Amino acid sequence: MMKKPLIILTGPTAVGKTELSIKLAKMAGASIISADSMQVYRHMDIGSAKITKSEMQEIPHYLIDILEPTEEFHVVKFQEYARTYMEEIYAQGRIPLIVGGTGFYIQALLYDIDFTEEKQDKEYRAGLERTAAQQGSHALYEMLALIDPRAAAEIHENNVKRVIRALEFYHLTGKKISEHNAKERQKESPYNFAYFVLNDERMRLYQRINERVEQMLAQGLEQEVQKLRKLGCSREMVSMQGLGYKELLDYLENRCTLEEAGYRMKRDTRHFAKRQLTWFRREREVIWINKPEFDYDNDKILSYMQKELTQKGILT
Repeated sequence: MMKKPLIILTGPTAVGKTELSIKLAKMAGASIISADSMQVYRHMDIGSAKITKSEMQEIPHYLIDILEPTEEFHVVKFQEYARTYMEEIYAQGRIPLIVGGTGFYIQALLYDIDFTEEKQDKEYRAGLERTAAQQGSHALYEMLALIDPRAAAEIHENNVKRVIRALEFYHLTGKKISEHNAKERQKESPYNFAYFVLNDERMRLYQRINERVEQMLAQGLEQEVQKLRKLGCSREMVSMQGLGYKELLDYLENRCTLEEAGYRMKRDTRHFAKRQLTWFRREREVIWINKPEFDYDNDKILSYMQKELTQKGILT
């Protein structure tokens, strides 16, 4: 049976995926599914650098603005939604284009990774949650670093949910989740895919990140976070773990100054971009697009992408 076509456009935060994704969608006859863990939430526009209606240029977009910030979003939900939308897009005679920087989501969809049979130990998990609440996320992270250093290198210590899942997996199976994930990654994809990773020189990327943070603060990120607090959002929620939101919460709760919050946003976003690139370098069959090699010209990049898509039989 012929594999269905799938295009992926990813890369570190602030690299310029949004603008290129619109051009690519127009060229390929594609509809966009967001692989972003924050843009899925309503009322979280500035801090997530959410694409605007005018920027969409009438290209259909999915998985944007579909959940309230009080709701939980995770990889299994992403898979479920994305698969449903992909079938809808195929039925329209179009190609799904996955755009976003959450590598774990992309991998789960691309290789059809099965999470359904994972066991749980609610009592053990509750104990870990208490440890995190009483001693902070770093205490849990150190536990993980001892039993599975590779998983610790891949998961940020603030991502308490994934740290707990990794510890719970080891507790239940006696196996490292990093080894389990490595095995899952060897699965063959059910799709005929092109996996593009957009990249830039590190100093230029970091400059763009710093500028984006300044822009978010100027656009009213503080007011956005105040509004979220009024809606009942608190730091324990998955939505409020996002970069920009947790730092501004600290400022609004008098834990730091606005200047400190801005500094931490820039620093943590740069660290995040570095981790994203580490993730993509580990992935198979990736097509790297280094912007300096194309003189920062999206039309040149698009021409190269078109050749790659034609060679793979995704475009005719």
